[in-house]
Amino acid sequence: MWKYTVQVNGMMCGMCESHVNDAVRKAFPVKKVTSSRGRKETDVITQTELDEAALRSAIAATGYEVGEIRKEFCEKKGLFGR
Repeated sequence: MWKYTVQVNGMMCGMCESHVNDAVRKAFPVKKVTSSRGRKETDVITQTELDEAALRSAIAATGYEVGEIRKEFCEKKGLFGR
């Protein structure tokens, strides 16, 4: 599993977060996507690596400014933390 943390500037409310989340879901087969206007970040969890330019483009198309994208490998946690 891969976790992408994307800096997103300009989100002002819950609807802004939803717009970004929906744009990511439409562009990629993700497991989970959450946005936080307070942290100015969107977290994307997916089984495969994403094209970072396409991720940036999908979010920017919603009208928000995209900053740094950080990527890290994360192990899938099952029942009882295994």
